[in-house]
Amino acid sequence: MSKIYDLIKEHQGKWLKGVREIKGSLMYVENVGEVGYDEEVRIIGVDEKERVGRVLETSQEEVVVQILGDRAGLTIDCLVYFTGTTFKITVSEEVLGRMFNGRFEPIDGLPPITFGERREIIGEPINPVAREYPHDFIQTGISAIDGSLSLVRGQKLPIFSISGLPHNMLAAQIARQATVRGKEEEFAVVFAGIGLRSAEAEYFIKEFTRSGAIERSVVILNLAEDPAVERLMTPRIALTVAEYLAFDLEMHVLVILTDMTNYCEALREMSAARGEIPGRMGYPGYMYSDLATIYERAGIIKGKKGSITLLPILTMPGGDLRHPIPDLTGYITEGQIILSQELHARGIYPPINVLPSLSRLMKAGIGPGKTREDHKYVAEQLYDFYSRGIKARDLARIVGEVGLSPRMRRFLKFADEFENKYVKQGVYENRSIEETLKIAWEILALLPEEELIRIPRHIISKYHLGRRG
Repeated sequence: MSKIYDLIKEHQGKWLKGVREIKGSLMYVENVGEVGYDEEVRIIGVDEKERVGRVLETSQEEVVVQILGDRAGLTIDCLVYFTGTTFKITVSEEVLGRMFNGRFEPIDGLPPITFGERREIIGEPINPVAREYPHDFIQTGISAIDGSLSLVRGQKLPIFSISGLPHNMLAAQIARQATVRGKEEEFAVVFAGIGLRSAEAEYFIKEFTRSGAIERSVVILNLAEDPAVERLMTPRIALTVAEYLAFDLEMHVLVILTDMTNYCEALREMSAARGEIPGRMGYPGYMYSDLATIYERAGIIKGKKGSITLLPILTMPGGDLRHPIPDLTGYITEGQIILSQELHARGIYPPINVLPSLSRLMKAGIGPGKTREDHKYVAEQLYDFYSRGIKARDLARIVGEVGLSPRMRRFLKFADEFENKYVKQGVYENRSIEETLKIAWEILALLPEEELIRIPRHIISKYHLGRRG
């Protein structure tokens, strides 16, 4: 018990007894006095182990504390210390190349970060007046994204998926390959796995270490068996680390959060534990503003060289785009990339459905000096032809391919080639934007030149395969 006595002496009586009950991961403490929501709590059990908690609910009678981590052996005879601050982490350059759990404890066998600046994980959304409009292209090496749904530095671009689709594989590929062109040495990735199964966590650990991407990355993995409250902390820890890298070390940072659906489920669980009145489909009515406190921390600040680009990934329950999670996410972010069950069933990876997907900031990040002068026109023409090809495919299911006109059959062939050559690529295939545009011109050559109505003539004469040479 010497450690307990030392701590009591150190904090001069601030350690309290008065735990009425421990129910699962929730601790009910009486006669506390003034404490705040989200306040960090230190707990010492009779086994002399120190644990961390977080205030979930306060009242005049008692305080509800969520216990983080291992609860085995903890009894009501423990001592509790309310720190007066929210959860803090230590950030420094040493975070790069490291792996942590959802409490920011190392899981890579290396010692914890001890030297650096202590920062609260709550953070602040970027002031709209201080924001700079995003305008720099980020190359992911994935043609469907780079060519048709371009990601721009400082953008918030979510990926909407369905359980069973390879969104984790896509997230790992983007984390391995993403770069700001011409600024590779300044680029870092902060990857946060939220509520992952053990097999998923092992997959990401293997991918980051095998590919060497860990050297420029910070990986934070929260597992499904961890307390639900840790899922609420994980994205905030990731963004706190990203803010340090971006705005203190002047790096360009890509933050990948997967799976935000697990975050929202934890938010609903914590809301129910506090007895709050549920909103739509049982989720708390403040879920929109809560998600905004995460998403709006991404962006570019005027006068700062660094930036934070956010790529949240969420699985839509039942594949429903109108479900509260994708619905509210769509309102806050700047577009969406939607994965398709049909494309996945046909063996196309990544199964990105270009037609309902959108990157609202794409036009600001492409063109001369950023990608290439033909990029905008090629993307628009590809979209036009592919949409016509899908209509031809739907019609062929009714009348048969032989019932289509020769022009419609050309569009049908274009749709097949678009999916099999442009969208489809290898898991470890890293295409430059020039390679992506080359493939685009190859499939555009399937149709007569007079059909290219969305591309200026001088662009056609310079890049069209039939006109060059």
